[in-house]
Amino acid sequence: MTDREMSLDDLDPKDWVEFRALAHGALDNMIDHLATLRSRPVWRQPSDEARRQFRAEFPKIGRPLAESLELFEQFIKPYATGNAHPAFMGWVHGAGTPVGMVAEMLAAGLNANCGGRDHIGIDVERQIARWMSEAFAFPEAAAGLFVTGTSMANFLGLLVARNRSRGDDVRQTGLVGGPQLVAYASDAAHGCVSQAMQLAGLGSDALRLIPCNDEGAMRLDSLKTQVQCDREMGFLPFLLVGTAGSVDIGAIDPLNDLADVCVAENLWFHVDGAFGALLAFSSELRSRIQGIERADSIAFDFHKWAHVPYDAGFLLVRDGAALRRTFASENRYLARAQTGLAAGETWPCDLGPDLSRGFRALKTWFTLRTFGADGLARAIERNCELARHLAARIRQSAEFELRAPVGLNIVCFSVRGSNADARNRAIVEGLHASGRAAPSITILSGVAVIRCAFVNHRTTIADVEQFLLNLEAIAAD
Repeated sequence: MTDREMSLDDLDPKDWVEFRALAHGALDNMIDHLATLRSRPVWRQPSDEARRQFRAEFPKIGRPLAESLELFEQFIKPYATGNAHPAFMGWVHGAGTPVGMVAEMLAAGLNANCGGRDHIGIDVERQIARWMSEAFAFPEAAAGLFVTGTSMANFLGLLVARNRSRGDDVRQTGLVGGPQLVAYASDAAHGCVSQAMQLAGLGSDALRLIPCNDEGAMRLDSLKTQVQCDREMGFLPFLLVGTAGSVDIGAIDPLNDLADVCVAENLWFHVDGAFGALLAFSSELRSRIQGIERADSIAFDFHKWAHVPYDAGFLLVRDGAALRRTFASENRYLARAQTGLAAGETWPCDLGPDLSRGFRALKTWFTLRTFGADGLARAIERNCELARHLAARIRQSAEFELRAPVGLNIVCFSVRGSNADARNRAIVEGLHASGRAAPSITILSGVAVIRCAFVNHRTTIADVEQFLLNLEAIAAD
């Protein structure tokens, strides 16, 4: 395929047969890559040569597709994050699936803008919202929206709560007059909750971080005291954010009790369930998030424990009308019609800020339909079993000790003795550099500890045992 054949005169291939062969070859190579993950390091630092490839000048003249595919094979694929590998244990990253990869390819082929209009992509997204409403026992009036991830979903959920408290006029008048709005979350809540307060114009000082108990869950007595104090000070409490799976140790707030507080205090109850919300798929583990069905809104990621390819965050709101009131706008260029492509009363762009949106729903639909809730639940349950297995082995160790309760799928531990902070950091960095495993570091009680988050559906007991061997070898160096 010559430069002229790939010129801007025609962006489709001149030779579809040649293009088909290249595309099939690229797909085969990617399937081979996934099928042989264990034969390669978890992570490799990009080489100097690889980094140089991405300091090249802006191309004015097109190059053959085959050349770009070769560069991908040499300088991109070997240096990815590594979260598909079964020894990736550091952060809560989903591992993806070959099914999701194919679905993403199909979505790219359709190139559908799912901001609105009357096409089947919108129906697929609505079906996901209905399925998740069923999973969380939400009413038929609920509505949902795909976003990049839970950070964005938390922000949008906060905006719905803000409008509910201040009234829909806040969209025109802004936050002028009236008492200061204040919100509540545990001091183990993800940093994006504080950021959402900043982005909403409320300020992070208006977020009350409530202390946690020894299990990492929000303390109800402290919450109630803080709400009472704020009311006495003339503030207006409007939002309580419960956490289902804290980022550090995987703790879950007492959601049912938090729901009671919200009813008593007239607060919007939002749950940050980035990965923990999908415990709803498991009959064995669902009781851990009892009370989530009482939430006003839930934020979670399909790209974590459902292993949908990045990105696929989701916001589900009990009162779909409240979601629409927060974001819908009348614009002449988005006028609706009775029939044709512009038909439809509510489009996704009425439920969030994005008009240009990809077809995230397709890869999610493929994943849910192919594996079912039960299949995904089994993978989640295995991850929690792996965490318990690692915790038991750490308890038996003379070299390491647990540093936090293991309630779900995250194990935080440390070397024993003095200088643990520096030694833990060195161990993690050594494991990364070796390519043998990728745990992470988090800070607990001011000390850096080793953190293993089991999210990968490919990880097995044998992988955990090999991790322990690698851990001991690095620690001994």
